[in-house]
Amino acid sequence: MRKIRLAIVRQKYRPDGGAERFIARALEALNSELLDLNIITRSWQGTPKPDWHLHICNPPRLGRISRERGFATAARDCWQREKFDIVQSHERIAGCDIFRAGDGVHRVWLEQRARIVSPLQQLSASLSPYHRYVLKAEEEMFHSAALKKVICNSEMVKRDIIRCFNLPEERITVIYNAIDSQRFQPATEATRYATRQQLAIPQQAVALIYVGSGFERKGLKAAIQAIANSDRYLIVVGQDKHQSRYQQLANQLNCLDRLRFVGVQQDVQPFYHAADGLILPTLYDPFPNVILEAMACGLPVITSTGCGGAEFIIQEQQGFVCDALDIRALHEAVQAIPAKTQDSAMGDAARARIAPYTPQRLGAELHALYLQLLTGAAEER
Repeated sequence: MRKIRLAIVRQKYRPDGGAERFIARALEALNSELLDLNIITRSWQGTPKPDWHLHICNPPRLGRISRERGFATAARDCWQREKFDIVQSHERIAGCDIFRAGDGVHRVWLEQRARIVSPLQQLSASLSPYHRYVLKAEEEMFHSAALKKVICNSEMVKRDIIRCFNLPEERITVIYNAIDSQRFQPATEATRYATRQQLAIPQQAVALIYVGSGFERKGLKAAIQAIANSDRYLIVVGQDKHQSRYQQLANQLNCLDRLRFVGVQQDVQPFYHAADGLILPTLYDPFPNVILEAMACGLPVITSTGCGGAEFIIQEQQGFVCDALDIRALHEAVQAIPAKTQDSAMGDAARARIAPYTPQRLGAELHALYLQLLTGAAEER
């Protein structure tokens, strides 16, 4: 019996990326004698396993639209030339068999962004050739006759796709991301003390952590406003070219002395260990891995109704969920987070909530889905 050839499409493969970790676990789950595993990518960072086949599609690019269109054309040419049995794309490219909507729905992101930008910026976005290209590519991909299944990492994104594109519910499956709760562990007294000392945060103070680059989308402004007029500290992990604007905002709100900007970190766990909770009032985020990481570290989470991670939180049990722009509700949630050294019940509930979502579970769910589709493809042949 010949091997069934599976291709995974990702424009830029970065081993530390959320989508890439999902892909790696998928490929490991499928790594068997019956499968021939392929990656179609513009560039690969890191070392692929010996039995993974790389197909580099790196056409010239002169800008964002050229980059997206060029890769889409080259990737589609590649999979048509190679005649793969199943093509799973993590990019918006019409003609794939499976699409993983890890970035959510672009139309919904623009709807949410319109809530915080000026009318002129809204007009600019509506006229932007790049946004128009992405919206058209998204529409064509979801309405393609070739599309057999969509993988979402939250029920929120599933609802968005049904609302925006009228896709039948049975063509969408929700598979949550995995978290290694053996690697991400709650703080010990020593790890908490050491990182707090490094950050000059008083040992008895309550500190929140914010993790994410792209401060506008992930709601750093609201997080800063939420800790103003309180005694809470905020640890900011991530980067943004407009960081100085957020520092100026904190200065205007008289809380800059309680903010700690630490930049991008290869290992975020020590900073989770210094915190008592995570705050991520993101405008739109399908399901960021940082929610799972923080919960695994025993931190309650404050997030928004526009975050898929809210599905793992029952109000006041594992944390709090409120609108991304409701500063009063965010402030009240911040005030309700206790010092972990005094009351860990909410954090313990958060860790218990994510315990079932292991890499093994993810692998099994993906394996079952792929076998279903691959069996169907074999029967069609």
